[in-house]
Amino acid sequence: MSSESDKKYYTTQLGAGLGLIEETKILLNLYQPGMTVAELYEIALSSGYFPSVTARRLRNIIAECFSPRYMKTNSASHLKLLSNTMSSQSINQVLLIHTALANQVLEDFIIEVYWQRYIGGYDEISVSEAREFVTNAVNEGKTQKPWAESVIKRVSSYVVGCCADYGLLSSGRASKRAILPVRIQGDVSLYLAYWLHLSGLGDNAVINHSAWKLFGLEPMDVREELKKMAKNNWLIVQSAGEVTRISWQFSTMEEVINVISNK
Repeated sequence: MSSESDKKYYTTQLGAGLGLIEETKILLNLYQPGMTVAELYEIALSSGYFPSVTARRLRNIIAECFSPRYMKTNSASHLKLLSNTMSSQSINQVLLIHTALANQVLEDFIIEVYWQRYIGGYDEISVSEAREFVTNAVNEGKTQKPWAESVIKRVSSYVVGCCADYGLLSSGRASKRAILPVRIQGDVSLYLAYWLHLSGLGDNAVINHSAWKLFGLEPMDVREELKKMAKNNWLIVQSAGEVTRISWQFSTMEEVINVISNK
C-alpha cells in the first residue's frame, strides 16, 4: 500500500512551461548522458539557440520542465536518439507521455476529462470545465495545500494549453477548444511497452499502466497493441483470461531504439 509520502500531489509546475516541444528538441540535442541541470543550463545558455529567452527563464525550463520529465526518468539519452528518427507525430506523443507522468494534474485531466468528453460524443472542451476539474481536485485534497482561485484559474489554463501543444485540443485563446482525435502510433506503443518493462514493471503492470490511458487505451486495447507488435517479432504475447504473459525480445532500450530508428 502506498504511503502518504508516495502520493503525487498536483503542482503548479506546468507554469514553468507547457508542451515546450521545440525547446525540448533543442535541449535533447545539447544533452549528453550524465549531465546535471547546471551543466545543461550552461551549455544551452552559450549555445545561441535561445536568443529570445532570458537566462532566468531558461534555467526554469531546464530545472522545472526538462529535468523532471526527461532527466530524472533517465529517458533523455533515449529521446535524444529518437528525436532525429521518429516522425514529429510520434516524438510528440512520447514527449506527452513523459510530461503527463511528471505532472499528475495533466495526466488526470487527459484521462478524466478529455477522454470522457470524447467517449461521450462531445467535440469540444471549455476552459470552465478545466477549472471545475481543478477546483474539484483541490477540494478532494489532491494539492498539498488549498489553492487560491487565481492559482486554480492559472493551472486550468496550463492543462488546456498543454493539451493544445500536444495536439489533443485546438490551439488559440477561445473559451472552448475543439477535441482533436488522437491515436497512438505503433512506434510509440513499442517505446512505451519496453520503457515500462525495463523500468522493472511486471507484464500485467505494464498492460494496466495509466500512461496507455493518455491515448484512450484500456487494458484490452493494450493487449491488442502488443499483439500487433508480436507480428513483427518484437515480443511474444500469451493471454489467458485477464492474465497476460509477455516474452520480451529486447533487453535494453538501445535495442528498441535501434528497431524504431530502422523501421
